[in-house]
Amino acid sequence: MKDSYQKDIKTIIKELNSNEKTGLTTVEVKKRQEQYGFNELKQKPKKTIMKMIIEQLTDKMIIILLIASLLSFVLGETLEGVVILFIIAINIIISVIQEKKASDALEALKNMNAPYTIVLRNGKKEKVLAKDLVPGDIVYLEAGNIIPADIRWLEEHDILVDESALTGESVTVEKDKDYISEKEEPLGERKNMGFSSTIINNGTGIGIVTNIGMATEIGTIAKLLDSEDNLETPLKQKLNKIGKVLSILGIIISILIFIIGIIHGQNLISILMIAVSLAISVIPEGLPATVTVVMAIGVQRMAEKRALVKQLPAVETLGSATVICTDKTGTLTENKMTVTEYYTADNLLGSGENNLTDLLAYCGILCNNASIIKGEIQGDPTEGALLQFAEKNKYNIEKIIKENKKDYEKPFDSDRKLMTVICKDEKGKKTAYIKGAPEELIKKCSYALIDGKKKKITDKDKEIISTKCDYLADNALRSLGFAYKTTKLSEKEVEDDLIFLGITGMIDPPRKEVMASIKSCHEAGVRVIMITGDHKKTAVAIAKQLGIYNDSDLAVNVEEFHEMTREELHKKLPKISVFSRVSPKDKLDIVNALQEQQEIVGMTGDGVNDAPALNTADIGIAMGKNGTDVAKDAADMLLLDDNFKTIEVAIKEGRRIYRNIQKVIQFLLTGNIAEVLTILLAMVFNLKTPILAVHILFVNLITDTLPALALGVDPANKNTMKHPPTKKGTLFEKGMIFNIAYYGALLTLLSFTAYFVGLQESYETAITMTFITLCLSQIVHAMNQHSNTISFFSKEQPKNKILFLAMLASVLILMTIIFVPALSKFFSIVPLSSTQWLIAIGLSFMPLMVSEIIKLFAPKEEK
Repeated sequence: MKDSYQKDIKTIIKELNSNEKTGLTTVEVKKRQEQYGFNELKQKPKKTIMKMIIEQLTDKMIIILLIASLLSFVLGETLEGVVILFIIAINIIISVIQEKKASDALEALKNMNAPYTIVLRNGKKEKVLAKDLVPGDIVYLEAGNIIPADIRWLEEHDILVDESALTGESVTVEKDKDYISEKEEPLGERKNMGFSSTIINNGTGIGIVTNIGMATEIGTIAKLLDSEDNLETPLKQKLNKIGKVLSILGIIISILIFIIGIIHGQNLISILMIAVSLAISVIPEGLPATVTVVMAIGVQRMAEKRALVKQLPAVETLGSATVICTDKTGTLTENKMTVTEYYTADNLLGSGENNLTDLLAYCGILCNNASIIKGEIQGDPTEGALLQFAEKNKYNIEKIIKENKKDYEKPFDSDRKLMTVICKDEKGKKTAYIKGAPEELIKKCSYALIDGKKKKITDKDKEIISTKCDYLADNALRSLGFAYKTTKLSEKEVEDDLIFLGITGMIDPPRKEVMASIKSCHEAGVRVIMITGDHKKTAVAIAKQLGIYNDSDLAVNVEEFHEMTREELHKKLPKISVFSRVSPKDKLDIVNALQEQQEIVGMTGDGVNDAPALNTADIGIAMGKNGTDVAKDAADMLLLDDNFKTIEVAIKEGRRIYRNIQKVIQFLLTGNIAEVLTILLAMVFNLKTPILAVHILFVNLITDTLPALALGVDPANKNTMKHPPTKKGTLFEKGMIFNIAYYGALLTLLSFTAYFVGLQESYETAITMTFITLCLSQIVHAMNQHSNTISFFSKEQPKNKILFLAMLASVLILMTIIFVPALSKFFSIVPLSSTQWLIAIGLSFMPLMVSEIIKLFAPKEEK
């Protein structure tokens, strides 16, 4: 239905065979899904396993190995050629499994973040996946929603839509349900239409779906939206750079070894194979892929803990966060608002009696977009609390809403801090109902309803109302003001000369678990700043309960914030722990100011206007339950339970992942250095090579894969949240390079010791002992990666069962090669005596013994 904008509403509903009051039936929806398919755009086909294999075969390192294998066959070294081909096959299988696992993890996360929409079906509102919409569905939309399909507006209240994704025009478009065009018009002129993927910036409305999926306007330019999951995180790019440096270094060392071997008159074929194998062993080619898998698995674990990370780079940033700016309502509190106190205008300004008036109750019921379905609040918790309050006071909500049809709505926004509706009763009388922040509302009030009569309100009256609001705020209650009027109801005048009705006090209790989380963040060197639209005193009262605010801290309201110069703000910012009554634009200014002080900022948000702050923050954190589509789209991470505790869990998990990646790097590079030094020193001293080309490739296979992946899922240390954040971009921290060099040298020394012991019998025995020692010592060295200060055997040290299994599997593979005659012949391995075995095993456990001795004298705290 591409010409829907040229037809009136009745014609559209008839053509789509729908019903404005009941929507479609479940049976009809299924029929239409079979006819039209799902409401989704065609995407690039997923990368097939065959494509992954082809990409692996064209990898530079694999090409070098293939050349080495070909050389082996040409030079008559068939055995070596076969082994190299086998190792290539194993490497490709592992790499494809890793890539598939990472890709599946991201796909699962994408599905978890699938957009939902409210739709009318079988006469009731339902929350359904946007992809399940069909033509003829009636959808309910509001500010912050991304329009899920092409729709024709049936009802709209102050709807403003950002259609820049479709038209390129940055100016928002005002919508008009009654507009009908008599000619063909460009998309930007179709005021009665809403288009898929465009954003509602303001207002509320109801629409009927006219087109879905590839039939939508955005579907015609779907190529613009085609994108593949990006696994190239900054960390992976950094590792790729390290890989390039090591590649150049490996080639230089290989050429050097080849030249030395020729000078010493060693076998040309043998030395050529060693040089090629060594060039490959220097390069930790599995490292970037391993890191991606570690991150992807970590992100899945985060999702299980209710933190949905949308982009892998956010994991790196989470571990570096120094400040978290958090909303109060729902994040720090339970988001279960309850009206516990109310004060009518009579009580505050008149006789002192406090009887709930119908007008005050009606204002709470009608100036409201929430509903109660089967006892559960659907919509804003504050508005839901007003409905529950009315129910408690015996008001029939359904009857009142039915008898007072909403004629106009001016939605709440963070600048006005007011919401207005105009309702028409059964007699045709119109009344405007207004609710909002009391300090803003009383500015608009010229009268108050006292003893059932409209009386002029004075400055002293306004002061009394403000004092009562302060009293509520001191007791951690959120105040809300109510007013009405029956004359001058034009759009421009509707919020002027209001009649004050009263105020309510609501409590939203702090989440019990949040206090411990905030304490944990403080211990971890992460500041927590509360940013709220609440009254300053309410915010401070809650912040004190939670441990965010203490007597030496500062709390700043919006007026104080605006009066500060940039210099004053920078001076006071380190002491400010509460910002109150701030707008979304103020949030953006706060983020910028913190970033100017080199802070790594996490910012929470849920509204459409929070998107700029979420985009600018180092980590944008949106509310998964109550956040708008726009906020979710702009954020790096979603809190699936809207709970601050989940932010603390995510920071801890981010730190764990980053530490584990450092462990993997330290482990792999240590082994690579040992292999290079072992061969290089042998060549320099004109010794026969201690290990063969196939040995190097095999050592890399069993040490680069199983233990490294197992280290990637190491449990977090108990002190993870008791240290300052990692400096962003710091991959090789202080002491890490020393550890790599030191243990690399130690493994080299052990390999040479085994080599010289074996030489006492024969060269074959020497290379066998070197091979076993190098393999086992690297496997054992994996145990040292758990911690640089806490003993591997300490009860404080969390155990990693997967690492034990990976080490066991590596040992079993090694033993199979040693004791299966056909394989031992392949690898030029000869039987060892019991003494030689004891020496090889003893040498292999030396890295663990040395590490344990060092830990005895090391500081006991560990990141």
